[in-house]
Amino acid sequence: MKAMVVQSKKKLNGSSKVFQQVDMPKPTITQADQLLIQVFAAGVNPVDTKLRANGLYFPDPYPAILGCDGAGVVEAVGADVSNFQAGDPVYYCYGGLGQQVNGQSVGNYGEYVLVPESFVAAKPETLGYLQAAGAPLVLITAWEALFDRVGLRSGQKVLVQGGAGGVGHVAIQLAKIAGCEVATTVSSDEKAAFVRDLGADHVMNYTREDLCESLLTWSGGAGVDVVFETVGKTALNELLPAMAHYAHYVTLLQLPDDLDMKALRLKNITLSQELMLTPMVYDLKEAAEHQAAILEECGQLIDTNQLKLHISKVLPLEAVGDAHALIEAGHTQGKIVLAIAGDEAV
Repeated sequence: MKAMVVQSKKKLNGSSKVFQQVDMPKPTITQADQLLIQVFAAGVNPVDTKLRANGLYFPDPYPAILGCDGAGVVEAVGADVSNFQAGDPVYYCYGGLGQQVNGQSVGNYGEYVLVPESFVAAKPETLGYLQAAGAPLVLITAWEALFDRVGLRSGQKVLVQGGAGGVGHVAIQLAKIAGCEVATTVSSDEKAAFVRDLGADHVMNYTREDLCESLLTWSGGAGVDVVFETVGKTALNELLPAMAHYAHYVTLLQLPDDLDMKALRLKNITLSQELMLTPMVYDLKEAAEHQAAILEECGQLIDTNQLKLHISKVLPLEAVGDAHALIEAGHTQGKIVLAIAGDEAV
């Protein structure tokens, strides 16, 4: 099979030009719970760029196939697989962290991948493979952050930092579906129009507005109930005055070292971190099944036109380095995906 591979950590040097196209054997099923999936399209995420530049989670992972998101068709199933059969269209978030099976890297920047059944969900009927490939990581991340970590409730005021991004644009919609009012930050008028179309109630351009002042005015002085940090553009300490008492702060990033813990404690602010990769890193079957259930739930929202995925750019597999460079430039709106199966990836 054809795959785009990072050969060695020694050759990383932070560059997005390290990918090499290689031909390798098509993987074969070795465990009873595995699905062999022909990958029609793969999503590209900010975490992929960090793993490429900084190294992977597993020991001795090179040569490595990156890419966590994928969509395609099941080609074969292991003996214990009960929910899928050959020919089923699926989407999933699995691989790309340095996992290996039979000495071969597992990731989605290639034509085939082995995925445990617990990570896999049926592809939404109304999504083509290109859209579906860009969905799993952002759907799971936004859902876990808002519902599993925060316990979002109707009527709350929510700030989504970076609302035009992959996770952000999904989080806005999920919060609106939950009955919340949503504020978000953007960097341009074009992105402001985009997030308003998604349902954002209060849009702030962080390059020219005082976020705290704007949020306090919007919330009638009470502050927001939830802050979902997806990009790290504003320090938590700076946002603290605009957070309500007993508010919840959830972030995709590491908490900063300079937290004003006394001020947080006085306002009873709850802090949470979200990393949807944990089931992959620690091989947690029940947690993986929960993530697949999230994908099934979101698939229903997509098929009933309540939730939309925005794909900003489609590139061929061979241009994965360009996709990484675009993400690292910091101006991506929605998701970038790689078309792998040519005309079938629609």
